[in-house]
Formats: sequence, structure tokens, C-alpha cells
Amino acid sequence: MKFLKDILKGVVIGVANAIPGVSGGTMMVSMGVYDDIIFCITHLFKQLKKSIMILLPYFIGMLIGIVGLAFSIKSLYANFPFQTSMVFIGLIIGGVPMLYEHVKKTSLKLSHILLFLLFLVSIIAMQYFGGSGKDVVLSLDIISIIKIFFIGILASATMVIPGVSGSMMMMILGYYNPIINAITGFVTALAERDWNTMLNICGSLVPFGIGVVAGIFVIAKIIEILLQKFEAHTYCAILGLVISSPVVILMGTDMGNINIIAVLTGLVCLVAGVFASRQLGK
Repeated sequence: MKFLKDILKGVVIGVANAIPGVSGGTMMVSMGVYDDIIFCITHLFKQLKKSIMILLPYFIGMLIGIVGLAFSIKSLYANFPFQTSMVFIGLIIGGVPMLYEHVKKTSLKLSHILLFLLFLVSIIAMQYFGGSGKDVVLSLDIISIIKIFFIGILASATMVIPGVSGSMMMMILGYYNPIINAITGFVTALAERDWNTMLNICGSLVPFGIGVVAGIFVIAKIIEILLQKFEAHTYCAILGLVISSPVVILMGTDMGNINIIAVLTGLVCLVAGVFASRQLGK
């Protein structure tokens, strides 16, 4: 039962990572698995069997979420953008009390408050002043492969940091659609057993994947060190990132066709998201 529940958590994290403006790291925090995942990543080689057993269901779920459900989520965003956004906002809100537990036990100082406000405002400003960069064309020359590798590092780092959307950063740099198209193209080619197309696409996806893995290990280690040496300050920063996320999600949501029905169904989706977050976080 716990294994299946952890897979569902992984699905939510994977889908969040695939959607611009939504942070997989925030979903980890909201469902109470952030510390465990960071610890297992940084101690993977020291406690190999234990770490793999803990991480396995999350990664299975993330794979399902990124490769499978990302298709349907994109469709939901296209047809029901407000309601879909409200589900993710509900998932985030449901996890805030759990995160606040780490902060309230500390006697807050001015530095804690300033750090919270700094990260809160910086993420909102990033969304406001950001934008969608022109899509690049993926190619297999050495310069492009190196660029894709570093884009993987950047994407994974922002995926792990709560409140920061790796997909949004990739979109700003013009790599989001090309990478998503490469993933969907690979899945389609795999279903059709088109080996030549699969090999060509791997030329782009493999360096991206290596960069993602490298970035996850590096940023996870940095976060672990910060939690060990500056726990209260780190959690205040994470709280600022998490609380900024609903604002960022709404800023990136198409509000053109909002009516009373959309508002009411959106509120239902919000409550459903809060409920799901609370249940998954138990």
C-alpha cells in the first residue's frame, strides 16, 4: 500500500516538473517527502540498497507522470487552464502547514523574515520579468550537445529547489518545447519500433538526461548542507519559495475565459487538491 502511495506521489511530482510554472520540488515539500528524497540522493552510494528502495516508487511515478500523464495534463491546461491550476495550488496549500512545523519551532529573527521575503519576491519577479524564449533547434554537433547537457543541469537543479519551475526556466531559454517534443517523439517511435528515429532522438535526450542526473546530485548535496548548518534559515527560504508558487501559477494561467462556472469548478478543484495533498502527506 505504501509503495503504491509513493508511486502516486511520484506521479504528482513528475507531472509538476513537466508543467511550466509548477515546481516538482514544491510538490515534494507539500507531500512531506522532500527531506527523505534529498537524503537518499546524497547518501545513494553510502546506503545503496536502502536509498534505492525508498527512491524507486517515486522515480517510477515520476516517469509515469512525465512521459504518460504529461500528455493529458497539457490537454487539461489547454481546455481547463484555471481549474487545472487550482488543483496544483490546492496541492501546494495542503502542504504548507507541514512545512510551517519546521519554522514555528524556531525563534524567528529579522534575518529569517528577510530571507523569507527575498525568496518570495524573487520567484514572483522571475515569472513577471521572464518570458518565453524562441525555441531552439536541437542538433547533434558538439556545441549543441554541451549546451543540452548544461540545460539538463539547470533544469534538474530548479526541479529540486522548491518553488522554482525547471520547465519555466527551460521555456525562457527556448528548450522546453524541443525537449518535450523529443520525449514525445521518442515514445511514439518506440511504439512504432522506429529504431532510426529513436537513435537520432537519443543524441539529444542522453546528454540532457546525464545533465539532469548530475544536477540533481549537486543541488541535493548543497541543500543537505544548508539544512544541516542553517536549518531555520533554509526552511524560511523554502517557505517563501512555496508560498510564492500559487501566485506564480496564477500569473502563468490563461484567465481569458473565466466565468462563474469556471470559478466554482476551480474552487472544487482547489479543495480536491488540498485534500489530496493532506492524504498523500500522511
